[in-house]
Amino acid sequence: MRSDERKIHEVHSTWIDAVNAGDLVRLLALMADDAVFLNPGHAPFGRDGFSSAFMAAHQTLRINCVSELEEVVVVGEVAYTRSRDALSMSERASGYPRQLAGYRITVYRKQPDGHWLLARDAHTLSPAEKPNQSSDPTLASATSRAGHDPRLP
Repeated sequence: MRSDERKIHEVHSTWIDAVNAGDLVRLLALMADDAVFLNPGHAPFGRDGFSSAFMAAHQTLRINCVSELEEVVVVGEVAYTRSRDALSMSERASGYPRQLAGYRITVYRKQPDGHWLLARDAHTLSPAEKPNQSSDPTLASATSRAGHDPRLP
């Protein structure tokens, strides 16, 4: 694995650890000032929108994210990753559990000092299919729209 690919793996791991710890300060240090996030059913948003959604989610939910990098591509000063994510959440008040799963693509930009920062992020997280649910994409799409928590980045 090349040096830049290794650095991208490290940023990805640090990001997931910070999500699980509820560490917004660390997440903001890993993203570019002009970062843009694309979430299903929502208009694109930047750092401010990310910050408010992240804090609101962590105030009401216990969150655990597991993310497996499936692809890392570095081309000059830009890189992208594709990962498979699983997000387990439970309401802090009731303990009610929810699970989301899907894929994510993240674009990174290399900074003059050699660090990589998240510049763009888009995901397809939707309610995880239970073994007895239909695999019909129409049903899965309707379930995704109905069950996505807009507070989650």
